[in-house]
Amino acid sequence: MDCSAANSVFTIATLGKRAKVAARGLAAANTEAKNHALAAAADALRAATSTLLEANQQDVESVRATKPESFIDRLLLTADRIEGMAAALENIAELPDPVGRKLAEFDRPNGLKIERVAVPIGVIGMIYESRPNVGADASALCVKSGNAIILRGGSESQHSTREIVACMQAGLRVAGLPEDAVQTVGTTDRNAVSDLLCAVDYVDLVIPRGGRGLVELVRDQAKVPTLLHLDGNCHSYVHADADLEKAVSIVRNAKLRRTGVCGATESIVVDRVVAERFVPMLADAMPDCELRGDPDSVAIDSRLRLANDDDFGTEFLDAVASVKLVDGLNEAVTFVAEHSSGHTDAIVTENDDAARQFMTAIDSAIVMHNASTQFADGGEFGMGAEIGIATGKMHARGPVGLEQLTSFKYLVHGSGQIRP
Repeated sequence: MDCSAANSVFTIATLGKRAKVAARGLAAANTEAKNHALAAAADALRAATSTLLEANQQDVESVRATKPESFIDRLLLTADRIEGMAAALENIAELPDPVGRKLAEFDRPNGLKIERVAVPIGVIGMIYESRPNVGADASALCVKSGNAIILRGGSESQHSTREIVACMQAGLRVAGLPEDAVQTVGTTDRNAVSDLLCAVDYVDLVIPRGGRGLVELVRDQAKVPTLLHLDGNCHSYVHADADLEKAVSIVRNAKLRRTGVCGATESIVVDRVVAERFVPMLADAMPDCELRGDPDSVAIDSRLRLANDDDFGTEFLDAVASVKLVDGLNEAVTFVAEHSSGHTDAIVTENDDAARQFMTAIDSAIVMHNASTQFADGGEFGMGAEIGIATGKMHARGPVGLEQLTSFKYLVHGSGQIRP
């Protein structure tokens, strides 16, 4: 691959050198200093609310004519959302410090005492798309876990990201920590993404958070180790033994609470045994959602539009969902496995054995029973916030919070032993 675009290479190299130095300083910081930085950054976000809203308005207006409303919703900042970002930083400050945890300890027959302890990863590159709050959450998690971070947000959120980073850096300065621990790529040049993926001299881990196009780019080009976050096309399966009133409530929330989040259900899988009752109930409960069904579900309720094959694996990020009828649990498992991105899938049933079978067979990062897929969120898991949902199987899987942003090393204590 070509990692030679001069401007972006210079940018990434410069940011990387600064981040590497900052990472060493941050790794040595005590918990009190890191918490102080997060509290001060939260104060800075609140104080900068007007500035942030103005910057965000620039971002929104730059894409309003070309992007759907669901995209605008993900991009949009409000005073409440800025307060939410600030509160998330304070919540992260309250969490236990993951650095220095003793993960294991054992003695060898020769008298050596060995410890395995948690340490920061180092410099993390974060590539994400339209949501400005991702920059704040990722930065806060990295500060608390002792990692420096280089943010590469979507070009459509560049003004918002710049102001958020300024607030994070203000918090670091107040706490006497290196402000280069949080930086953003200052160019919208797409080559910067490729260069970040190639920056093996400076970056220890890249976390891409976006759709299939970004993930495919990462798989093709990355030389730096990556922790993949593939946006979800989550499925909710209504089993034959489901409480249908409960199922309608869960599915409506899973789809429509916020349509633009990666934990939103995009495909509703319905057991044929309950379909005659459930599909009309679903259409009644979701008049504000376009339902695209297979021929059998459309035959039950004409309010559903006929789906095409791609609809069952699409992340709509809008008030659109597909509906598929299946003959029993095994067919549901097969269908979900073939169409899911491996993010989050759910079963609604009062049959614990069926739930156990589904949860064992579905190989997604998060599998739920009788709960909305919109709980696929680090904050809801008690992690304070998340840097993403890892859909790979190495190092971390599911919500990536503080613990998942550490590695480990071995400390070996001797008393003069030499190896024979």
